[in-house]
Amino acid sequence: MKVVIAEKPDQGATLAKPFPHRKRQGYIEIHSNDVFPNGAYITWAVGHLFQLQAPEKYESKWKKWTLEDLPIIPLRFQYELQRAKAKQFSVIKELLKKNEVTEIIHAGDAGREGELIIRNIVSMSRVKKPMKRLWISSLTEKAILQGFTSLREETEMRPLYYEAYSRACADWLVGMNASRAYSILLKQQGMSDVFSAGRVQTPTLALIVRRDEEIDRFKSEPFWEVKASFQIGDHTYEGIWQKEGESRIQSRELAEKIASFCKNKPASVDEMKTERKEFAPPLLFNLSSLQATVNKMYKFSPKKTLDVLQKLYQKGIVSYPRSDSQYVTKGEAETFPEILSKLKEFSPYTNWIPTPQASLLNNKRFVNEAKVSDHYAIIPTEQVTDPQSLFSDEKKIYDVVVKRFIAAHHDKAVINYTTITTVVDERAEFVSKGKQILQEGWRQVLMQNEKEDEPLLPPVKEKDKGVVNAIHTKEGKTQPPKRYTEGQLITLMKTAGKYMENDELEKVLKQTEGLGTEATRAGIITMLKDRQYIDIQKNIVYPTDKAKVLIRAIGENVLASAEMTAKWEQRLQEIGKGLASAPEFMEQVKKLSDRLVQNALEDSKMWNFKDLDTASIQRAKGRKGKSAAKTSMGTCLKCGGKVIDKGKFYGCSNYQKTKCNFTISKTILSKRITQAMVKKVLADGKSDRIDGFKKGEKEFSAYLSWDHNEKKIQFQFDI
Repeated sequence: MKVVIAEKPDQGATLAKPFPHRKRQGYIEIHSNDVFPNGAYITWAVGHLFQLQAPEKYESKWKKWTLEDLPIIPLRFQYELQRAKAKQFSVIKELLKKNEVTEIIHAGDAGREGELIIRNIVSMSRVKKPMKRLWISSLTEKAILQGFTSLREETEMRPLYYEAYSRACADWLVGMNASRAYSILLKQQGMSDVFSAGRVQTPTLALIVRRDEEIDRFKSEPFWEVKASFQIGDHTYEGIWQKEGESRIQSRELAEKIASFCKNKPASVDEMKTERKEFAPPLLFNLSSLQATVNKMYKFSPKKTLDVLQKLYQKGIVSYPRSDSQYVTKGEAETFPEILSKLKEFSPYTNWIPTPQASLLNNKRFVNEAKVSDHYAIIPTEQVTDPQSLFSDEKKIYDVVVKRFIAAHHDKAVINYTTITTVVDERAEFVSKGKQILQEGWRQVLMQNEKEDEPLLPPVKEKDKGVVNAIHTKEGKTQPPKRYTEGQLITLMKTAGKYMENDELEKVLKQTEGLGTEATRAGIITMLKDRQYIDIQKNIVYPTDKAKVLIRAIGENVLASAEMTAKWEQRLQEIGKGLASAPEFMEQVKKLSDRLVQNALEDSKMWNFKDLDTASIQRAKGRKGKSAAKTSMGTCLKCGGKVIDKGKFYGCSNYQKTKCNFTISKTILSKRITQAMVKKVLADGKSDRIDGFKKGEKEFSAYLSWDHNEKKIQFQFDI
């Protein structure tokens, strides 16, 4: 008899579905069948049942946070059972110890984390019985049956366990030592909060903070453009003045002079260029590209996308969610015609099926065995479902996956890009750009709601003559770099800081590995939110003062280096492939932990946080979970109470008693409002001048001031 251990209860139930079975407490009993002639038990973990022990479990003195005890390096790492999950572990252990059980089937998620979760359970149960590995990329009945009849040897996956174990221990060492060092040293600077630092989270945070610093340093400069409307024969079109490829003019006077010169002057078509471009359908999804796409479309956080995708996977209707590949093998490609024929039954997919390409079997853009490692791309399975039968969020993500899959079977898009150069009075040069879609191709599936931002230009010819029938100047301002969205942050982590607009990253990824893995990136962003390092407002990521303090304290040290962390990730993957030594890697991590502590001690002598609001960085919880008193930023201008940080806004502490509704939002017209700004308003009735408010396309500067008559905060402008 065999014991099958799944990673989660839902997966256990799904694995049991193809077989005659009976539910028990904490497991399912499989009756005799062709796959399991002697029957089987299917049980499950509830995520991680075990965690690495806390420092004080190794040595009692490590319970107290002191610089003298750093770095903390256990002689041998030990796991401990999480109390809340003890009951399920005892169920699994009892099943494993049964005399009739002769083999264990490891059925955790087919990835690093799943490998670690189940092997830890088996190891901690102290049961030594032969083990096989179920390795499948979807939970359809067909995939489950095939998987159980072609189990892999446990030794094949053992390096993956070494990788996951090394990752966990390395993260423990770096996180425990760096977090304690910076928390203790920053407490000496008056900030009594825990400053969590880590191998992946800190370089990710550094990217966010450094973008914020770029924005703060940016000085917006005005510029002008001259735009003209031309009448050439029967055709009218617009163009922008340019000289040597530059259309921005640094002074209003020059812009108006150019406009005045061109008014009502003769114009002629100097050059007309048309460039034809062909665009292949986008690659199939891996997790990162799907998270970035869904964030852009629906503003879902990466974690929400992964959670919903996991539900779709457990229903058996999409393939494995944590895949890092955008390709499939020939075996999967052979099933695509069947999947398409089933999708054709449902709207709106009926409009695009049958597809121009009936099969992708010989299309190397999508079918490439060399680029499929543990899992293939995220695709709909042959267990096709009516999207209307799904919950709203599930329907959205299933639809995105299905459309990308259908688009892969469509023709390339062909677009003509046209540039007209018009010369006014044989001196002033104007450029007009436009495009014409010659073949919609895959765009009809994925781009139905896209607005075309470039006009269709008329069919004028070189040497055609006409006149300027209207001309005007337009003022603009240079714009700072944009803050990242959550979806862009996922892409940024994947490319180790090299942000790209599109999701076809193969060229970049040949040179670098990313921060974290497909499975962990969403969790890192969630962790940064939970630890109050970042704030997400309308999908835009803002660093808090706490984040700025930590990244400034770390400075140029290796802990904040995206490049170094990416190299670590590469080494860990080599361990997973059996190409690198886990013990050698861990020795390097121990040395690094010591160096991180020494760097923090040396750098702390030169720290300067005068421009940051360090007074507000205090621990939110007191001992035994009691809420600590929040630091007041000043006196409420409405009732005389205290104004405190209330999470998404600053507000009066008397709200519960008197219903005083004095508030100041943390973000006003895209501008982050800091505690320092609020303190100034409360103390003087008016802030210093704040730059960077945005209304539509316009950016402006203003003061926040208290209106005594209206009893509210309002803008005040320089006269």
